[in-house]
Amino acid sequence: MSVQILIVDDHSVVRQGLSMFLSLDPEIEIVGEASNGAEGVRLARELRPQVVLMDLLMPVMDGVTAIATIRSEMPEVEVIALTSVLEDSAIFGAMRAGATGYLLKDTEAEELCRAIKAAAAGQVYLSPQAAARLVREVSIPKSPELLTQRETEVLSLVAQGLANKEIALELGIGEKTVKTHVSNILSKLGVLSRTQAALYAVQIGLVPVPAAKE
Repeated sequence: MSVQILIVDDHSVVRQGLSMFLSLDPEIEIVGEASNGAEGVRLARELRPQVVLMDLLMPVMDGVTAIATIRSEMPEVEVIALTSVLEDSAIFGAMRAGATGYLLKDTEAEELCRAIKAAAAGQVYLSPQAAARLVREVSIPKSPELLTQRETEVLSLVAQGLANKEIALELGIGEKTVKTHVSNILSKLGVLSRTQAALYAVQIGLVPVPAAKE
């Protein structure tokens, strides 16, 4: 089953380029394109794609506002910020809004395809540059509620990019149990997304900072 994606970018050349190389992957299906955040939100409501590729700097409605709107209305739709901007405010804004991933536009096609499939499975996918900045600045409560040993194990695997199904197999527990653990982890840490929880895991040294891929 192919991953259905919506491309949101105000530059038609970028949309055409993305469509061209993403359509070469038989596991990815482009269901729509939008030229600004407002149009992206409207099409997300209409098409219910699994993943939205979202530019951040756009007219009418910016990408961060669009991400927040989509994630609050349609939590089942994952969003990857795909941008040329590597500024702290943009990265933090996108992550706080609920983006599952943050990639730069110079990302190789193969890695972008991997990120889309990872996002569809609910996995966190960040460019190493964005991850390094986020880890340095991520805002986590100074004394979060203590996690149980099992929750710590689950958090470690979330931070390593595993989806719930893979975590269930790794730990020999049910997928529903994993979902419950993840929900408890987010609640105890006082964060809204798996991405923020993963960054916390990196910050406390549970897993290493993502390294640049070869």
